[in-house]
Amino acid sequence: MKEFVFKVDEQGAGKRLDLLLVEVSRRDNLGLSRSRIQQLIRQGKVRLSGKAVATCHHKLKLGDEVAFSVEPSAPSGLLAEDIPLDVVYEDGHLAVIDKGCGLVVHPAPGNPSHTLVNALLHRFKKLSDINPERPGIVHRLDKDTSGLLVIAKDNQSHLALARQFAKHSIRRKYVALVKGRVEFDEGVIEVPIGRHPLKRKNMAAGFGAGTKYAKTHYRTIRRGDAFSLLELEPYTGRTHQLRVHLAFLGHPILGDEKYGKEASFTRLALHATYLGFTHPATGIFMEFSSEIPEEFKVVFSKEALSASRKRSKISDIS
Repeated sequence: MKEFVFKVDEQGAGKRLDLLLVEVSRRDNLGLSRSRIQQLIRQGKVRLSGKAVATCHHKLKLGDEVAFSVEPSAPSGLLAEDIPLDVVYEDGHLAVIDKGCGLVVHPAPGNPSHTLVNALLHRFKKLSDINPERPGIVHRLDKDTSGLLVIAKDNQSHLALARQFAKHSIRRKYVALVKGRVEFDEGVIEVPIGRHPLKRKNMAAGFGAGTKYAKTHYRTIRRGDAFSLLELEPYTGRTHQLRVHLAFLGHPILGDEKYGKEASFTRLALHATYLGFTHPATGIFMEFSSEIPEEFKVVFSKEALSASRKRSKISDIS
């Protein structure tokens, strides 16, 4: 257990206890989130002048002695597994991974192993442990979505990246193959998303109770007679947002059996192709890109070949 003690100075006087501890955590790289700090306060692990205080909004006075203790994270019991990883970038604070289709990001009921987390534990010596059950995981991709995601190696970097996600300052772009010929060159889908009223494992677009604001910008890259290739940029990060929004638009993503019943493609045709964020240590904005999967390109090659054959038959008849 680690013990931290400091006295409140003029800048800290009058501030809420939890907010000042957040500032101290950031300044001293303690890696404590606000929710974790509030938990410590409610558990009586924060003391003012020797007495436990359980009120997060307690206003501090000049000269107050603040002491708090933090227990190390309990071992998660997760196993390291030698699973191949495509590491696009790595430094002492973070790593960028190009995740393959079919790889679950973190263990959950029904998927206790063979996940990205198990692979990360084998590949890296250190990962953030803000959530011991999901070490290093700042954000996630669905199992069948491939592409780029950033991994945190320490808690301070994890919190800094999480704040960027909360402020929508991290930029993400995806490419998707969707059913049908999309009419507009670009557009915005701005429809709330919430739990499906009947299928509780599904999400749904609508304006009912419990839905949350969701916004997706799309741009049509290429059109075919039966399929379109879109670039998608989510402003928010709701569960299954892109899949739900495209199905709502009437152009479900190919291979999406949950929202589009489109089993005609070999996989979910969704790929995270671009990721941009400010490095938590250097302050430099970094950008990464991933190539469009070959199987996406094959769809248009086959369609072009089919169209060519049709034109040839018409020419023979005439």
